[in-house]
Amino acid sequence: MANNKSAEKRIQIAERNRLQNRTYKSALRTLMKRCFSACEAYGSKPGAESKVVVQDSLSAAFSKIDKAVKVGVMHRNTGANQKSRLSAAVKKATQELAAPTTVV
Repeated sequence: MANNKSAEKRIQIAERNRLQNRTYKSALRTLMKRCFSACEAYGSKPGAESKVVVQDSLSAAFSKIDKAVKVGVMHRNTGANQKSRLSAAVKKATQELAAPTTVV
């Protein structure tokens, strides 16, 4: 336990920040899962509407990651890694459906 008033206050602040960070991380994981599932849906049933859903989910996840890094919930390298994973998944989903190139 804390021995003085300032230490008690720091404990309260740390707990408040922990709860705020937890909700932020949870929302971030949800948006990432939504983007990955949108990529799978686009891969199984390609179309203009599903491609728009993929792009919207990607931009929402990117926005949330950038804000998490800015606020300090996540380290900037972790944010860059997550964004890289998302963009690779989107690229893979959209590239597989593109017209195959013939090697001559």
